[in-house]
Amino acid sequence: MKHDQDHAGSAAWRRLAADRGGAAAIEFAVVVPLLTVLFAGVADLGNVLYQRFRLDSAVSAAANYAVVNAANVSASGGAGMASNLAAIVQTSQGTNWANAAVVVNDGPTATVTGGTTTTGGSASPADGCYCPTGTAASTSWGGATTCGSACASGGTAGKFVTIIASRTYNPIFSSYGIVQNGVISASAIVQTQ
Repeated sequence: MKHDQDHAGSAAWRRLAADRGGAAAIEFAVVVPLLTVLFAGVADLGNVLYQRFRLDSAVSAAANYAVVNAANVSASGGAGMASNLAAIVQTSQGTNWANAAVVVNDGPTATVTGGTTTTGGSASPADGCYCPTGTAASTSWGGATTCGSACASGGTAGKFVTIIASRTYNPIFSSYGIVQNGVISASAIVQTQ
């Protein structure tokens, strides 16, 4: 009798082990959450990159405007140039889309934060030529020098505009090295002469 019970129990376990009907459901239940997290991460990274590309586009549009209107990089036209460049960045993707900071040749400045524009800087430096070093966010202008002369760091002395665009963004998973302290930014130093 004991032998028959053992044999019946073994047969039941063999049938259960051979039954693959629920295996697919279990595999599905294990794989779907992993795929969901993976797809969410890909979508999040894609959105971060999309926002960065839009900021690059805004900076590029402002840089093109600065090059086309290079004659306004001067003491008389610098303030208007700074305001126009900041407005281009701010509205390139919609009203009050991004914040902007513009410096025209170490002179006039325009900053847009949350739709409010603040201007400043002195007009007179905009008539000089410079050999700026660093990045747009931390430009060292140095002293005015002769236009067209060789710069110690390479390049040629001229008139420059710095443009910075930024936008608040909170990624779902990680900053991906693109978002710093909840902000995505793009910048350029443009030589207009």
